[in-house]
Amino acid sequence: MTTITVFDLSKGFAPVSQTTDAREIIKTLLPFDVRFERWQATRELPPGAGQDEVLQAYAADVDRLKKIGGYQSADVVRMRPDHPDREAMRQKFLSEHTHADDEVRFFVEGAGAFYLRNKEQVLQVVCTAGDLLSVPKHTRHWFDMGPKPLFAAIRLFTTPEGWVAEFTGDKIADNIPKYAA
Repeated sequence: MTTITVFDLSKGFAPVSQTTDAREIIKTLLPFDVRFERWQATRELPPGAGQDEVLQAYAADVDRLKKIGGYQSADVVRMRPDHPDREAMRQKFLSEHTHADDEVRFFVEGAGAFYLRNKEQVLQVVCTAGDLLSVPKHTRHWFDMGPKPLFAAIRLFTTPEGWVAEFTGDKIADNIPKYAA
């Protein structure tokens, strides 16, 4: 289930609120200009479905977003608990960073946590299967797939090369609780 936890930076690093209500999640994301949607596949997908099957099942939504956001390409990334490089891949995006491009993810299966930061707050958004989250370019954020990652997500890019993380050097991510699932 999608969950958003709010950390008020003026009150330390303890959470001040949490909700699973979709309307409240959308309302909380508004100041961050983050798009949040719930999608459904046009057909049932078997577990471990390949990239082509996944993209075909969500083709209408992917095409709609490509038109709205100017995205040129989409792919599917998958992470499993037994992946030999899971810890290195987790560490890669645990530090606060930005991108010169939007970061758009639609979770087909499993879950992961995006952390979004402005001057007053950090939001932890735990995305689950069916969730689309679009983080606008230049937004301070980080991603945690957890110690036993299990997810598949469609990624959309404005350039075929995708995006490159620009790390801020701020250690705030070290002070906010990690995603434990």
